[in-house]
Amino acid sequence: MSITDTFDPLSPEIISPAETIRPVEGFPETLLVCFSYGMFSRLLSITGGQEISAFKGGRLIPVYRFAYAGKEMGFYHTLLGGAASAGLLEEAIAKGAKRVLFFGSCGALEGAVAAGKLIIPISAVRDEGVSYHYAPAGEEILVETAPALEEIFRSMRVPYLLTKTWTTDAIYRETAANAARRRAQGCAVVEMECASVMAVGQFRHIPVYQFLYAADCLDGAGWDPRILGNMPEDLRDRIVTVALETAARL
Repeated sequence: MSITDTFDPLSPEIISPAETIRPVEGFPETLLVCFSYGMFSRLLSITGGQEISAFKGGRLIPVYRFAYAGKEMGFYHTLLGGAASAGLLEEAIAKGAKRVLFFGSCGALEGAVAAGKLIIPISAVRDEGVSYHYAPAGEEILVETAPALEEIFRSMRVPYLLTKTWTTDAIYRETAANAARRRAQGCAVVEMECASVMAVGQFRHIPVYQFLYAADCLDGAGWDPRILGNMPEDLRDRIVTVALETAARL
């Protein structure tokens, strides 16, 4: 038995989210989820969010509620990687989330993708493990919410790139040959969570949206960190504003 044989839609889950997580009264139906502590800090500063719940993902991960543009929403700072972010998404859904917007950094596989460029993934190449437990085996998973997110970006006149993304568990095993293979498949960027969170959302029938912003670059003879870990404040503010305005329109 291999990872590609693990999808089991027929037999019951031994541990379901409903057995470990109870619904939270007043839990925000719309959630923003970020991966960067800098983005999280900016969100907390802008919204003045009120802590209403928490996850226990090896440490306490608070969930905050706030009002923006006349809409009640929430946010939390998730853990990195497909398995961690998918597990917390399961718990957010069990608490009461009805729609979720993820936003986080990615690596550019093509040098022409500028640092800070916003990206809407249309599908994710499945080089991770979580998605194979939530969806039948296949090379890619479609991002079903991409057209709706694209329409929102258009309405806000936000420039963006549509592309496939390469979702991998192994950040330190992104080899030159594998990057070239993914570019040939149409992936302009690489990250660690998209295939996983999309598979969870589709399995649980909860719309999950995601946009990315290009940080480092993996195209060329070596790795170029670009703005990874050194993002200009004005760019961070712009991305947080895009996330808030987008979530208000979901």
